[in-house]
Amino acid sequence: MSPRPEISPDGAHLHRFSPAERWAHRATAALMGVCVLTAAFLYVPVLAELFGRRTLVVTVHEWAGIALPLPVLAALGSRALRADLGLLNRFGPHDRRWLVAALRRDKRPSSRPAHKFNAGQKLYASWSAGATLVMLGTGLMMWRTHLVPLQWRVGATFVHDWLALTLGVVLAGHIGMAMADPEARHGMRTGWVARSWARREHPLWEGETLREAETEKSSS
Repeated sequence: MSPRPEISPDGAHLHRFSPAERWAHRATAALMGVCVLTAAFLYVPVLAELFGRRTLVVTVHEWAGIALPLPVLAALGSRALRADLGLLNRFGPHDRRWLVAALRRDKRPSSRPAHKFNAGQKLYASWSAGATLVMLGTGLMMWRTHLVPLQWRVGATFVHDWLALTLGVVLAGHIGMAMADPEARHGMRTGWVARSWARREHPLWEGETLREAETEKSSS
């Protein structure tokens, strides 16, 4: 199978996410939504009384949490996903410039250079991955009580509860930013984004993609 073209035939759109990446994102979002919703029914008294059936809610919460890493692990066979994970794990001088501009609330595109992912997205991805692993580990200690001593379970419960609250706040911010950027949502939904959006939000990535396309075209 030939590789998917990075630029649409009309030159107005760039290919941003592969089907495997979009599937992994949707599945992870669905599982995270189940975890957050069931956690709310477990810890908010009004909701707990409204629904009842605590044992069922606990079971759904536990299994959704265990399954949370599976979509990304299953999608690791995608070369595009592995390449994007590599990009998310690398910080360059342009990322430091982006963070400085963000802290200064400088919204000029020229002051916020970004490749395929900006510095904020890289920090969010790293933090979310780490938080998910910690939540999974502490959740297992709370679920399988015979695995660790009582003192460990008490500490795991404290970490799990407060990290869950923090994760909920960060997720709300992530969703809010996504809702404010229709083109970013379109890219995650279809895999393609407008070239004008890429030039404004991710100019380094847009420029590199065009150069690679021109090189491939001239060599063919």
